[in-house]
Amino acid sequence: MKISKYLHSCLLFELDGYQLLFDPGKFSFAEGLVTPQLFVDVRTIVITHIHPDHFDIDILKIIVELSGAVVVTNSQVGRELDKINLKYIILEEGTHRAGPFKLQAFPVRHELIMDNPLPQMTGFLINNKVLHPVDSMEEKLLNFKGIELLIMVSMAPFANEPTISAFADELHPKQILPVHDGFAKDFFILQRYAAYKKHFDNQGIKFHEIYKVGDGISL
Repeated sequence: MKISKYLHSCLLFELDGYQLLFDPGKFSFAEGLVTPQLFVDVRTIVITHIHPDHFDIDILKIIVELSGAVVVTNSQVGRELDKINLKYIILEEGTHRAGPFKLQAFPVRHELIMDNPLPQMTGFLINNKVLHPVDSMEEKLLNFKGIELLIMVSMAPFANEPTISAFADELHPKQILPVHDGFAKDFFILQRYAAYKKHFDNQGIKFHEIYKVGDGISL
């Protein structure tokens, strides 16, 4: 399984020639470094929640038109897709197969944001190896302690590094792929990822310093 990052929280999973895309949101496309044309071979697109850094209806429509991909999402996002007659599959809890990918979905609570209502959000366990809690660090996620890979928020208006690292320490995955960094300059990302790497090295956890367009890892 290959996982490539396309800025912020936009992730492309590839296995056996099948492409699965998570959260092609506004931040990833804002500077033109990522374009919908990069995703013409995507077969399934997962939208975890309605926040614009994870979901942009115009970008999603273009990718679907180019690729013919199936959209998988929750009811709140679905109501927005109904407005443009874009078809989708509801997945809020339970298991869904997308080619060689097994998606185990479950509701998760978004971390608090100042003066902002919390959205409906769906977390995922992918092929029993990858935990994608999206923008959540709630306690029930610790049931996945020791998971192979954690997709981890690295910086956000709803969290700070001590909180983020404490959650990851307790979850103690074997590896971490950082996301949610699309609003930061490269020099700042490099500095903070070096700090994360030093911290997690001491915990025996491999932290991947991945932030450039298309860079990724293989499991």
